[in-house]
Amino acid sequence: MEQFEKYEATCEEELAAIRDSLQILGGKWKLRIMRYLNNHVNETNTFKKIQRGVECISAKMLSKELQELEINLLVTRTVMNTRPVTVNYAMTEYGLSVFPVADSLVNWGLNHRQKIK
Repeated sequence: MEQFEKYEATCEEELAAIRDSLQILGGKWKLRIMRYLNNHVNETNTFKKIQRGVECISAKMLSKELQELEINLLVTRTVMNTRPVTVNYAMTEYGLSVFPVADSLVNWGLNHRQKIK
């Protein structure tokens, strides 16, 4: 997994980094798609398979989100030499670096649900 250099940032830089992170990972679907791909890492993850696995996502939204994840180097897209043509999606090493953050969010969310019961 990719390691990041830790350095001191100003408050302004920290706020910009939070904004950038939320812009790239925010929304209803991106982390769910990434979690699905990570949980099915040794499998062929075609568009249709991802759509079936990520509950309630439309084809149009999945296409848009996968494109954005690919642009941000978090997911790779591989066109397979098959008929009909199929496309396989997978997490990149860089994309895997999101999971320590995502795992912290999951733990916080689980604790929060317990706290507000």
